[in-house]
Amino acid sequence: MDRQYLRNAKMLNKGAFAGKTVFVTGSSRGIGKAIALKFAKDGANVVVAAKTVEPHPKLEGTIHATAEEVERVGGKSLAVQLDLRDEETVKTAIDKTIEKFGGIDLLVNNASAIFLATTEETPMKRFDLMNSINVRGTFMMSRYALPHLRKASNPHIINLSPPVEFKPQWFSPHTAYTMSKYGMTLSAYGLAAELKGSVGVNTLWPKTAIWTAAMNMLAGQESRKGSRKPTIMADAAYAIACRDKSITGNFFIDEEVLRDEGVKDFEQYAEQPGNVLLPDFFLPDRVLKDFDPELMSSFANKIGGTKQPSDGGSVSAVFVSASTVMTDDVKDDINATLHFVISDKDWTIVSKRGEAFRVESAKPEKADVTMITDDVTFMKLVKGETKSTSAFMSGKLKIKGSMGIALKVEKLFTKLKAKL
Repeated sequence: MDRQYLRNAKMLNKGAFAGKTVFVTGSSRGIGKAIALKFAKDGANVVVAAKTVEPHPKLEGTIHATAEEVERVGGKSLAVQLDLRDEETVKTAIDKTIEKFGGIDLLVNNASAIFLATTEETPMKRFDLMNSINVRGTFMMSRYALPHLRKASNPHIINLSPPVEFKPQWFSPHTAYTMSKYGMTLSAYGLAAELKGSVGVNTLWPKTAIWTAAMNMLAGQESRKGSRKPTIMADAAYAIACRDKSITGNFFIDEEVLRDEGVKDFEQYAEQPGNVLLPDFFLPDRVLKDFDPELMSSFANKIGGTKQPSDGGSVSAVFVSASTVMTDDVKDDINATLHFVISDKDWTIVSKRGEAFRVESAKPEKADVTMITDDVTFMKLVKGETKSTSAFMSGKLKIKGSMGIALKVEKLFTKLKAKL
């Protein structure tokens, strides 16, 4: 299919997938839901497959709510409850799809579990959950969909998983999670080789943070301004699926796919246009170069390399100065106990509504977030020479607890910068 046809199909909102069947896992909310609605607007039959049937107190969306939206925007829907850990529910979901729509043209393996922690802090039940859903679930969905995909005229599988980059910064903060996401990618890579010529199999990953309920839980509202809408992933998935099945074995990045299709306006995808965007995990160097230059230099100076001289006196001065710049607005906004471990030395800041602001050179009984780094990186953070996100992504800053609160600490750093 040539690009002009693809663009015309987009403009008319009807075309390439009219009457075709798209099966999307994890489509009750977030990126999966956005993908389901994108194809529905094109006239597709959409299988809304996810675990959530009843409304969740903390997470919006159910398979039935998404199915209703699919119908409203022009698609035909089938809502199926799907537990990717259960082989029988997978087989049943496929059977119901074939019974209602007669085939499958596209499988989007979007459902995924996440738990960001080091090996010692990852309970085995979390490890099992991530591998059961991310790796085994993706493999199993593909296995049972294959006989039907082979019968389609231009079938595709798209796994929402990252390019494989064997670099320490993608493993050291969360080895178990990285293993599971790379497992999804390896499944796509292997299937692309197996099925070359009959089914196109690729992966898709975002260049930036995408604002979803999961992102809110992980990083808090503060991260929204640096995130894009899920619609960018939906548009990219549509573009890939419209390509010929001979396009296979690729690890696609959403923005690159859309630029190749002629898209120039990316502000349309921003949650808050004009803000600096946060990079996602697992990005290759060609993509990271578009973000904070500190990323590149920090990758060159990996943890475990040449250690720069300690400057503990300056670190102490930062904490001594903290109380002199603290305003009620910043204190109330942070509203947390912050624990810093800087070159193995403990510092604590208590910044809570209704309590006196205080700084202690000790480990607290309980912290809302712990930030672990070396003194050189800490001073760069305070001076604004690097961002917390950049330091975290490069492995020079480890964060335990609320990512959202950690991002708010930059407001305090901004005030401290004038004191240095």
